[in-house]
Amino acid sequence: MTRQIVCSSLGVLFGAMLASPLAAQTAVPSLDQAAKRVQADVKVLAADELGGRLTGTAGADSAAAYIARRFAQIGLQPAAGGWFQPFTVSKDAPAVQHANLGELHGKNVVGIIPGRDPALRNETVIIGAHYDHLGLGGFGALDPDSTGRVHNGADDNASGTAALFAIATRLQAAPTARTIVFIAFSGEELGLLGSDYYVKHPIYPLSAAEAMINLDMVGRLKNDKLIVYGTGTATEFPALLDSLNWYAKFDLRPQPEGYGPSDQTSFYAAKVPVLHYFSDLHGDYHRSTDDWDKINAPGLVRIADFAAAMATALGNRSTRLTFVDVPPPAPKGGAAATAGYGAYLGTVPDMASGEGGGVLITGVSKGSPAEVGGMQGGDKIVKIGDYDVADLAGMTDALRSYKPGDKVVIVVVREGKTMGLDVTLGKRGG
Repeated sequence: MTRQIVCSSLGVLFGAMLASPLAAQTAVPSLDQAAKRVQADVKVLAADELGGRLTGTAGADSAAAYIARRFAQIGLQPAAGGWFQPFTVSKDAPAVQHANLGELHGKNVVGIIPGRDPALRNETVIIGAHYDHLGLGGFGALDPDSTGRVHNGADDNASGTAALFAIATRLQAAPTARTIVFIAFSGEELGLLGSDYYVKHPIYPLSAAEAMINLDMVGRLKNDKLIVYGTGTATEFPALLDSLNWYAKFDLRPQPEGYGPSDQTSFYAAKVPVLHYFSDLHGDYHRSTDDWDKINAPGLVRIADFAAAMATALGNRSTRLTFVDVPPPAPKGGAAATAGYGAYLGTVPDMASGEGGGVLITGVSKGSPAEVGGMQGGDKIVKIGDYDVADLAGMTDALRSYKPGDKVVIVVVREGKTMGLDVTLGKRGG
C-alpha cells in the first residue's frame, strides 16, 4: 500500500451462501484448510528468495509466475493474451524518476471466471491486489537504516494476493452471473503503475465494470476491526456491506472516499465504484520486519470470505450500481494540516506518463478547485500561474508558491489544443 435490522435478511442469505452451499462442494476448503493455504501462499510470496518483489526485478517475475500457477490450479482462465499483461514505464515517468530507476518493465497477472448468464457475462466485477513491494528498501521504506535488507512485504501485499486465491477458490465453486476478473497488479508501490496500465488497456470495457474490489494489507486483523474504503462510491454499498456484515460480524469502519494510496484509485478515476478492504496500519508497515509469521491467517480468510460474498452479491445483481463521485475528505487537523504544502488543486497525476513537458492527469476530485475550474482527466498541465510546469516536482513547487484562495490561470493541453483555465485554489475540505 503506497503511503442494521432492515438488511438482516440479506445478511442471512449471504451468510448461508458461505456457510453451506459452498462448503458442501469439495473444491472449497474448510476455514482451517483455507488458513493453512493462505499462510503457505504468503510464506512463498514473502520469502527472502524473492528479494522484496520490487517491480522489474527477477523476484517480482518469480512472484508473477507463482500467481499465474495458483490461478491455473484454482481453475481460472487466462485472458486472450495469456496470464500476463506486461507494461513498460519510461525512465522519464514521475514514478521512475522519484524512485531513481531506469526504464521499468512490469507485468500484471490476470485470471478470469466467466459469468454464467448469457447476457450479464459481458459485465464484470474486478477483484485486485498488488503483489509488488519495496525490494531492498530505500525509496518508500520507513526504516532507512535497513537499506540493503530484504523488505518482504508479507502484509503489504502478499496478504492481499493470497486473499485473491482464497476468493477465487470460493467463486470458482459457485460462478456468478457476471464475469469475475482477478488482477494481481505490479508497480503499486511506485505509483499505481499496474492498475493505471490496466485501466488504460482493459480486457473488458470499463463501462461494463460493475465495481472494483481491492485488497491491500488484509493480513493483520485485530479485534475484528476492518476498514473499508469506497463505501460512498455507489449508492447501494452501505446497505450491502451492513447486510453482509450481519453474518461476518466485523467491527466495520466504513470510509466513503474512493481515492486513496492503493490501486482502487485508478478505477475510481475512471468512474468505477470501488471498495478497498484494509485491516489497518501497524508498526511493520514499509519496514523490513513485515514478515509472514506475523500474518493472522484465519483473519485473512474471514476478510477474503467477506469480500467473496460482496463479489457474489455484485456478480448476481439484476441491475447496475449507482456510481457516486465522492469529494476527498478533509485532513485531520483541519486547515493546519495543509500548512507547508501550499494550495490544493484536486488532480490525480498520471505517474506512468513519460511524455514530459508537463503533468498529465487521469482525473479530478469531485468539487475540487480543478473540477470547478473546468479541468478534466486527460489534460496536461504545463503552467500554473507564473510557473512553468515541466514535471510533477515542478507542479508541486508551483502549488507551494500559492495559498488557498489565490486565483490563477492554469494552462493545459487538451486534445492537442492549449487553453487557459481560471482556477481558485483551495485547501482540502475547504
